[in-house]
Amino acid sequence: MTTVVAVYTGQGLAEPLKAVFQEVLPGVRLVNIIDDSLIGDVVKAGHIPAGVSKRLTQYFQHGEELGADIILNTCSSVGEVADAAKGQLGIPLVKIDEAMTAKAAAEYNAIAVLATLPSTLEPTMRFLAKQAEAIGKEVTILNGLAVGAFDALVGGNPAVHDRILLETALTVSDKADAIVLAQGSMARMEGAIREATGKPVLSSPRLAAEQIKEMLAERGLL
Repeated sequence: MTTVVAVYTGQGLAEPLKAVFQEVLPGVRLVNIIDDSLIGDVVKAGHIPAGVSKRLTQYFQHGEELGADIILNTCSSVGEVADAAKGQLGIPLVKIDEAMTAKAAAEYNAIAVLATLPSTLEPTMRFLAKQAEAIGKEVTILNGLAVGAFDALVGGNPAVHDRILLETALTVSDKADAIVLAQGSMARMEGAIREATGKPVLSSPRLAAEQIKEMLAERGLL
């Protein structure tokens, strides 16, 4: 059976991504590897510690051993570790924000990146800049760090998290052609942010699933 192994650094995205896969890739087996200590270690250190890189790379390799046809890295904070690990695998590794950032770079000139953690915001902004550079385009990338939103969420106040996210989106949207949601777990806010700002809003889970569907189809695995 065609299999995708998704590697998570936290708990929040597993169920939403499962729902997306059931809709976009209903005949594909989705296997989850979750280590929710990873994002905690990244947040605490303020960067990606060597131990996180090592464990994450091992999880990608375990995914291949589990029979994956494609590995999906679901965390934008560790996307650069995924880039380094690609050469160690015999199967494709997809970063969850690849399709989203490519679409944003191709279609918009001023892009606000909304995130609740600097550890996610900064790699996403760098990746977006690389995607634009790859197509020979100059884009303006705006910092949309929603300060306090992450603490509210882990503190059990999702309503406060959502309010801060919306307020931040409104602050940066005036100068932006579009808004990119740096964390896949923020996809549930896509509609609300689009309605509040009147701007196009891009989130990663569905776009990643569609990218994987295309890759599997090209290899005759669907």
